Amino acid sequence: MVTSLTFGEQGGAEAMTTGLGTIRILAVDDHSIFRQGIVGLLADQPDMQLVAEASNGREAIQQFRSHHPDITLMDLQMPETNGLDAVMAIRGEFPEARIIVLTTYTGDVQVLRALKAGARAYLLKNLLHKELLDTIRAVHAGKRVLSAEASFELAEHATDDALTPAEVDVLRLIAAGNGNKQIAEQLSVTVETVKGRVKNILSKLSANDRTHAATIGLKRGIIES
Repeated sequence: MVTSLTFGEQGGAEAMTTGLGTIRILAVDDHSIFRQGIVGLLADQPDMQLVAEASNGREAIQQFRSHHPDITLMDLQMPETNGLDAVMAIRGEFPEARIIVLTTYTGDVQVLRALKAGARAYLLKNLLHKELLDTIRAVHAGKRVLSAEASFELAEHATDDALTPAEVDVLRLIAAGNGNKQIAEQLSVTVETVKGRVKNILSKLSANDRTHAATIGLKRGIIES
């Protein structure tokens, strides 16, 4: 049984009719073992067919153009072109594309980025055996799906003040082990400016110190490792 939240869609190109045919699927992940797992899950489903695979975002775009799948299963962290950029590229060229993000990341910022890019569902990889098949069918039927964990993360931080792009730059450099002076030199700003941004970062993230702020930033998907 799916524990994810599903949201209905109304008519138009975004909610194209599905018909009764086989759901044609493109699987995108840089780990072949993971893709093999998807193959195994789909093998016994009479209403689903894996029509193509890709190991990075660049290949995903090419395979989508070639096969026009009904559903695309997209990893986020991949070489060459990441999943988020691939989602935006595919949706920019094919607005009707229905993409399900499969990831290990629960961070609210990561979820929001994927949804804003055009993903129709966000599912954690550890839930695949329980929820993937029902999620595919739900998205194919025109619904949006969020895993319970992703929904919780969004709700928990819904009222938080977002970091500005400048503060994100500082946080990224903090996570890389830079001190205020080094950060100031790299961003071509004063040390006082950096101190002010660090103060804002700690306040907005409710962090105890710089290391804690970096940990929160990585967990929420504000910055990447």
